[in-house]
Amino acid sequence: MDEYNSAKEMEEIEYSYSTDVMTGGNDKRMYLYYQLISSLKKADSVDIIVSFLMESGVKMLIKELENALNRGAKIRILTGNYLGITQPSALYLIKNKLGKRVDLRFYNEPGRSFHPKSYIFHYKNHSEIYIGSSNISKSALTSGVEWNYRFSNQTDEKNYDKFYQAFEDLFENHSTVIDDEELKRYSKEWHRPAVTKDIEKYDAFDSEDNNSVINIFEPRGAQIEALCALENTRAEGANKALILAATGVGKTYLAAFDSKSYKKVLFVAHREEILKQAAESFYNVRRSDDYGFFNSNDKATDKAVIFASVYTLGKKDYLNKQYFEEDYFDYLIIDEFHHAVNEQYRNIVKYFKPKFMLGLTATPERMDGKNIYEICDYNVPYEITLKDAINKGMLVPFHYYGIFDSTDYSKLHMVKGRYDEKELNETYIGNVKRYDLIYKYYCKYGSKRALGFCCSRVHANDMAREFCKRGIPAVAVYSNSDGGFSENRETAIGKLKTGEIRVIFSVDMFNEGVDITSIDMVMFLRPTESPVVFLQQLGRGLRKSRGKEYLNVLDFIGNYEKAGRVRYLLTGNTKKENGLYNPADHSDFPDDCMIDFDMKLIDLFTEMDRKSLKIKDQIDNEFLRIKDLLDKIPTRIEFFTYADDRIYELMIGYVKDNPLKNYLEYLKRYEFLSEDEKTLYHGIGREFINYIETTNMSKVYKMPVLMAFYNHGRILKSVTEEQLLMSWKEFFDTGTNWKDLQEGMTYEKYKNLSDKEHLKKIIQMPVRYLLKSGVGFFVQKEETALSLSDELSKVIDNNAFIYHMKDAIEYRIMDYYQRRYRNSIVENEVGNYD
Repeated sequence: MDEYNSAKEMEEIEYSYSTDVMTGGNDKRMYLYYQLISSLKKADSVDIIVSFLMESGVKMLIKELENALNRGAKIRILTGNYLGITQPSALYLIKNKLGKRVDLRFYNEPGRSFHPKSYIFHYKNHSEIYIGSSNISKSALTSGVEWNYRFSNQTDEKNYDKFYQAFEDLFENHSTVIDDEELKRYSKEWHRPAVTKDIEKYDAFDSEDNNSVINIFEPRGAQIEALCALENTRAEGANKALILAATGVGKTYLAAFDSKSYKKVLFVAHREEILKQAAESFYNVRRSDDYGFFNSNDKATDKAVIFASVYTLGKKDYLNKQYFEEDYFDYLIIDEFHHAVNEQYRNIVKYFKPKFMLGLTATPERMDGKNIYEICDYNVPYEITLKDAINKGMLVPFHYYGIFDSTDYSKLHMVKGRYDEKELNETYIGNVKRYDLIYKYYCKYGSKRALGFCCSRVHANDMAREFCKRGIPAVAVYSNSDGGFSENRETAIGKLKTGEIRVIFSVDMFNEGVDITSIDMVMFLRPTESPVVFLQQLGRGLRKSRGKEYLNVLDFIGNYEKAGRVRYLLTGNTKKENGLYNPADHSDFPDDCMIDFDMKLIDLFTEMDRKSLKIKDQIDNEFLRIKDLLDKIPTRIEFFTYADDRIYELMIGYVKDNPLKNYLEYLKRYEFLSEDEKTLYHGIGREFINYIETTNMSKVYKMPVLMAFYNHGRILKSVTEEQLLMSWKEFFDTGTNWKDLQEGMTYEKYKNLSDKEHLKKIIQMPVRYLLKSGVGFFVQKEETALSLSDELSKVIDNNAFIYHMKDAIEYRIMDYYQRRYRNSIVENEVGNYD
């Protein structure tokens, strides 16, 4: 207690001590920070001009800047963007906390350097200026050796006026306003410069000395950017969002920060260790013991925050009013959202009606070929890929070595897209040549702490035995460890951290939720079949750790199916997967990363590319895979949902081979039509369904009109203006669909639209176009807005017609939003090269 009191007294002395000369260093009275805070408390307006802004420095000043604004002060900030030293998170923090009340700008005069560091304060009767060497970073404001001097216009009016007029000229005539678009562009292009690493080291060193200035449990880096994006999307009416963030960015803390103001929060995950880690993170943020667990052992139902196992809560036994009302939770978080296509997740998502639902995932690729975006209405307000996270310095770079493995996979069988485990075991166990290969490369690149990913428990135990035999202490880790060289996970992690063992060989125990930041090597010792799993396992080693400069990745690759896919996963440039791979092109590599494929692998990939199946055959194989997976003929929306991303891209690119452009024709070709569907096929009903499948969709306007006709399964022959308006508003009121109403639409403007304005658009746009393009299907009759033709009206009671009309409409809507989302990504990427 005495120590605390003396610390408080010292702080009061530092704040009250006044000096015009600030030199930093060990004497806290010489910190620029305390003098700036003192001036901020009294100023009527503030002008700041610095070469760069760092998140650490902005965090120190933001509260007092906000207080000044609340007092009515005016604040202008001019900073530089040269070499990217200014951190996007620092700018987002200002925009998020202070909004448009601060006039924030970039210096913009190419060809002329920009290095000023000055803080100008205007009071009722005078002004003063701090001028010197301190930019806005924690070390520069505190213990860094920085020289700054303060004088006022009362003591040196002539020189003060020169500085102030120079500021006015730069701010008004040589600057760019940092609006939302400029900030997004800057953030997207931003790579962490080398000089920033040194500044962050100084900040970290200073933090060890002075922990009181900044709370460590507060948003940082990309989390700040994501929080701003989430606030903005909610302001636009969204009640669902998906955040795509690479492993290591801190998704759980992000969820804790974003949900902090909500009273009742549900956090859902599929592993107990994820729930336990999440509870710790939420406690650190909320500082409340009002939380509990809902799993096989505990059934908390009256806590503010509940951490639930999906396999328990997802059962119908618990999704009822006896346990939770539908609206009990204000905020629902689905962690590892790529699993959310599974039944238990779906049950939870369908049952609860929170004010907001947040999906979190590091792996946007489809898990088991299933689409996750549709669950969140394709609303992805923020995304930071693995490549972005490395470029921004949030993860360490990797040195990837693709090593040719002569193991022959050509005679092994695939079961539901995966190699048969028993056959893989027979191929690997006792394979001395392969043991030698793995051991040789492990020794070549060296490691203190490594993870090896195996195909099975038997394989993991066998690899641990082999490494121990060769003098490298290792264990196998898998559920219900029962092998001679196996160890439970917690014990194994402890031994790896202390150096008692050097390698953990695992099957799937380290894909999610467990981080060993000091891992310096990962080894892929089985076929790479799932992009999701590959990226998860790669991410296990990319966490930053003291003294770790990069991660070594050893990937042992043979002639297995999908072997060449890794070329695109490493750079995140999956679009090239349908084109030619150029091994000499390093332009897509993340910063400071290295990708080195054995020449034999380059030859192997070339041969595999040459032998790849015709597009039509690939699509047919995918259809049959999904049919077997579902044990029924898939609907259009199921085909869309479960299709492999690469195959779906092929379908979009080759219209003549795309079954979803004429699904009934495709089903007939392979004799998959039911009796009802055969009747439907031979008439105008099939033609109408095909019209829905192929009608132009540059806008989404036609779909709510068609949904009005569908009428929840009781198809109408005619619709009135009132019925059209109801369907139209129901569609555009959902999430952020309102954005598609017209270019430049704002949420406020949308909310103020009258029914008359909506109807005018409905009649002038979709109704007119349906009459024009749907000749033979649509007509106009008295006292109706739009009607189906008499011939088409005869088939509306056919069950197959009802089924396919709904399916076709839902698919076209979902396809539209997927295309819109993908186009936005392409536009952003193109914008970066303009």
